[in-house]
Amino acid sequence: MFKQPIQRFFNALTFYTRLPAPKWVVHNSDNLNRASGYFPLMGIIVASLCYGIYLLCAGVLSHELSILISMACGLLITGAFHEDGFADLCDGFGGGFSQADILRIMKDSRLGTYGVSGLLFILLIKYQALVSLDPSHLWLGLVVAHSLSRAWAISLIMLLPYVQADETSKAKPIAKQWFAADMVLAWACALVPLYFVSAVAALLLLALGAAVLWVTRSWFKHRLQGYTGDALGASQQVHEIFIYLILIALNY
Repeated sequence: MFKQPIQRFFNALTFYTRLPAPKWVVHNSDNLNRASGYFPLMGIIVASLCYGIYLLCAGVLSHELSILISMACGLLITGAFHEDGFADLCDGFGGGFSQADILRIMKDSRLGTYGVSGLLFILLIKYQALVSLDPSHLWLGLVVAHSLSRAWAISLIMLLPYVQADETSKAKPIAKQWFAADMVLAWACALVPLYFVSAVAALLLLALGAAVLWVTRSWFKHRLQGYTGDALGASQQVHEIFIYLILIALNY
């Protein structure tokens, strides 16, 4: 009964983070395809680990430096998976005009000016946003942002076709098919943290998140005619930033 969910959970853990799984876990395309439902839960795990690192550092270091170290550790935990997607998308959209050009540039392992600039600014904005959050609300802010942003990002697979069908793509396993049960699980994990914010904050996060999803979906449809793994990563990063900004505006 619980064997398949456990297998999918550990497949998600090793795909979306650099955290290890037990040796008995079976890694295959089917398990990874269904692991997308655990994407927001991976966000909760990553957020909690980052907050734990922040707490360890905050005992002896300044608030700002502790935030910076926790961000660096977060990149190590995820392998900068989503930041890499954002940087690649910046390069592709900045330097390409046709769909073929954009996909070709995004596949290039070298990082260009658009990618470097985009990555620099999103990390700076994220750092300043986390510093601006009330330290007593930092864990809540991290958990809400990491889980909800992943739910919005994974929702793109319901709305757009996959357009980079080759074996080297990050999104290959989850692009073949999506399941309603997995999407329900993903959103259930993402909505739980909203219980701990005010009703106004929860409604704003959902309403503005849906607006951001609509904009990114329209943009990806126009430029890419669908989505790629990099597009999912970029969407997660954009949603995460917007969530921090909304929480700050609401004095969290």
